[in-house]
Amino acid sequence: MLRLRLGPADLCRVRFADRLHPVGTALLAGQWLRDPTVAVLAPALAQSAAAAVEDAGGARAATAILRHLLPDRGHLPDFVTPFDGLESVTAGLEAIRATPTSRVRAEVTAAYTKADATPLRRRFAAADPEVLDLFGGAVRTWFEAVLAPHWPDLVSAHNQQVTCAGQRLALHGLAGLFANLHPAIRWREPVLEIRTWWQGELAGTGHGLVLLPSPLAGPRPRVLVEPGRPILIVYPVPMPRPSATVPGDALGRLLGTTRAMVLRRLAEAGGSTTTVLARAAGISLSSASEHATALRAAGLIATERDGGAVRHHLTSLGAHLLGAGDEASVAAWPSNGQADGSPPGLP
Repeated sequence: MLRLRLGPADLCRVRFADRLHPVGTALLAGQWLRDPTVAVLAPALAQSAAAAVEDAGGARAATAILRHLLPDRGHLPDFVTPFDGLESVTAGLEAIRATPTSRVRAEVTAAYTKADATPLRRRFAAADPEVLDLFGGAVRTWFEAVLAPHWPDLVSAHNQQVTCAGQRLALHGLAGLFANLHPAIRWREPVLEIRTWWQGELAGTGHGLVLLPSPLAGPRPRVLVEPGRPILIVYPVPMPRPSATVPGDALGRLLGTTRAMVLRRLAEAGGSTTTVLARAAGISLSSASEHATALRAAGLIATERDGGAVRHHLTSLGAHLLGAGDEASVAAWPSNGQADGSPPGLP
C-alpha cells in the first residue's frame, strides 16, 4: 500500500485532469487488455485489440513490440506515462522522447527485474534512440488501430466522472470526495492510502493532487510522483457503453480512423470549435484543423466564424455518410457560401 501524507499546500490544490492522456491511456490499456477477463468488461475494446493482433500489417507488429518491451502487468516505467503531453498522441510521444537517458535506464531496468533479457530489451533499457523511435511508432499505430475508434466514448466517460466527482466535492468536501473515488483509495487524515502496484510512505510535493478517472487504468489506481509537480493519481472507473455512432469502422477504412472519429465527434456534439474538437478527439490543434480542412473540402462539414474562433458543423452529405438520417439538425448555410460549404473569405 502507498501512503501519501498530504499537507495544507497539497489539499488546497486538489483538481481533476481536464482530459484523458492519449499516450498514457494507450499504454495502460495495452497492458490491461492482455487480461482475458477484460473481454467481459470491455468487449468492443477487447475485440479491437484482438483484431490488431491478427492484423497482417502494422497493428500486429506494433502490438508485438509493445508487449515485448513493457511488463504484461503491474508497475510500468513512469516515463512512458508522462505528466506532460495531454494535448495529443504526438505531444505525449514528444514528452517521452525528452526523458533524460539516466531516467529511462533506471526505470526500464527496474521494470525488467523479472523479465528475460533480450537484445531489444537491453537496447530499450539503454535508451537507444532507434529503439525509442520504434517504441513511439508502435504506440502511435496501436492507438490508431485500437483506441481511436472508441476515443469519444472514453472521453465522455471521463467527463461524466469528473462532473459527478465535482458535485460530491461541492456537497461533501474533500473527505467525501476521497471516500467515493475508488475502493482502493481511503482517506485517513492526513494520509491518503492507495492500494497500487508499489508501496511506501511519501510526503506530498506541496503542489497538490491531480485526479484522473480513466476506464482503462486497469484493476488498481496508478500513482505518479515527481519532485516539483502535483501527484498524479489515475484511478479506474466503469467502462462506458459503446456509442451508437460507432457500430463498425467501415467509415474509418474510408476516411482514416482519426478523420472518421473527428466526423463522428462533430455529429455527437452538434458542432464545435476547432479547439473543443481537438480536445474531444485527443489530437493536437493543428491536426484537428487539418482534418477539418480536409472534411470541409470533401463537403462533409461546413465552417462559420464564431467570434475569434471558427465553428464546424456537419453538412447534409456528412450526415448522410454517417447514416444520421436527420437532416433537420444540419445547419442551413447561406446561398452565397463557397462550394465546400464554408462562408466567403474563410480559410
